[in-house]
Amino acid sequence: MIPLSVLDLATVASGSTPARALAETTDMAVAVERLGYRRLWVAEHHAMAAVASSAPAVIMAHLANATTTIRIGSGGVMLPNHAPLVIAEQFATLEALHPGRIDLGLGRAPGTDHITARALRRSPDLSASRFPDDVVELIGYLLPRERPPHPAPTPGSGYLPEVWLLGSSTFSAQLAAMLGLPFSFAYHFAPALLDEALDLYRSNFTPSSLLDHPTVMVAASVICAPSNDEAEWLAGSSALNILQRTTGRVGPLPSPEEAAAHTFTPEETASVHEAMRSHIIGDPATVLEGLNKLVARTDADELMISTRTHAYEARLQSFSLLASAWGLDATGER
Repeated sequence: MIPLSVLDLATVASGSTPARALAETTDMAVAVERLGYRRLWVAEHHAMAAVASSAPAVIMAHLANATTTIRIGSGGVMLPNHAPLVIAEQFATLEALHPGRIDLGLGRAPGTDHITARALRRSPDLSASRFPDDVVELIGYLLPRERPPHPAPTPGSGYLPEVWLLGSSTFSAQLAAMLGLPFSFAYHFAPALLDEALDLYRSNFTPSSLLDHPTVMVAASVICAPSNDEAEWLAGSSALNILQRTTGRVGPLPSPEEAAAHTFTPEETASVHEAMRSHIIGDPATVLEGLNKLVARTDADELMISTRTHAYEARLQSFSLLASAWGLDATGER
């Protein structure tokens, strides 16, 4: 009986704006707190027309101020884009403002294309080879200690949020195990290595001052609607968006009507089907069955639900139906 959480990308739909997307993310945080979800995370993406969450720490400050009990976090901050000291300062400040409610999820992907990554980093080196050292450096700034090192952020020592490592491969799984950190796997867009990554994480886990036992979160793409047909209709937006991204035609998230008007070639249909094979789409009974199978397969301690629909109302409906089917209450427990 495990908690559910929410991954929100501040989705910019066709006909909408980034400002409206961010307002909807704020409304969603308030709504899912009331429904009993444990956390809401926002992810760092850059130069993507359909995603407005380019500055997680800024968005998190706003979301935490709009809510009272739900944990607010990054899913994640792409650490190679930033100096560890900067992220330490940002998240220690958030923890000081909202003690016990802030999560720092860290990833090593750029979260964008190579040209944008170079502009972010002001460097031709796009490797993530320093990622393990950067994670250790960042945490070191915030661990409680009598004599903080120099440089020492303020807020800093003792203002440590809950740190998670995020990954879609075995690299971060092994690093999380070595550092004794909780691990979140991105099954929602990279299902292939799920089992191997979780096995490596659990079998190699070393207890730390932050965590004494392996803790696993699995992120899943879900659309829940009153009927299977309606859920499949709503999922057309993601199908066309996936095709647009893979063919370089970036843009806002299309509507189901736009998706229905597109004629998919057999090759496109096969490609989209493969990309969405891990998505759980259907009525409450269908989604409940799919999530229970995922929990049984992974023995996850928590599920992070990502729901992308063109209309905010459809996303809220999906989270509401799922909360009811899962049996959530205001404490975030099932």
